[in-house]
Amino acid sequence: MRRLPFRRRTDEPQASGPVPIPLTRARIAAYLDSEGYKHVMDDDGDLAASWNGNPFWLIVSGEREEVLQVRGRWATSLPREVRTSLLHVINGWNRDRFWPKAYVRDEGGLLAVYGEWSIDLAHGVTDEQLGRCVLTGLATTLQLFDHVAATLPPSDSPDAD
Repeated sequence: MRRLPFRRRTDEPQASGPVPIPLTRARIAAYLDSEGYKHVMDDDGDLAASWNGNPFWLIVSGEREEVLQVRGRWATSLPREVRTSLLHVINGWNRDRFWPKAYVRDEGGLLAVYGEWSIDLAHGVTDEQLGRCVLTGLATTLQLFDHVAATLPPSDSPDAD
């Protein structure tokens, strides 16, 4: 099998524009500030904020702090009795969509729904790309929460009497 060369030819035009630079918490905070999003840094050094009443964390991880993760928790907690219905909804989401990853946690006797969207930015990221990454994580996780609320059987819905 013949290997394809991956070296850039010297006669090809070079791309111009912003150069990707390493991901940092400070750059994420600067983006949030530029968009007017209120946020704090938690005890773990993660940026925390709320969107549509749902808590979110913007986490930098990896050996070289190159992975951005947007993690959200649905503000609604559900009783353990709806676990089976909720897991069917979450499994359907994970089966039919690439992201965000969805999961359920037992927290103090109630069920919490989380969404996580992660991206490896080992080669750096421009400011515009960073903004798109953050917004993608936020928007798709909020879509997850809306989907869960709309898809739970009526008897299991948080608004059911």
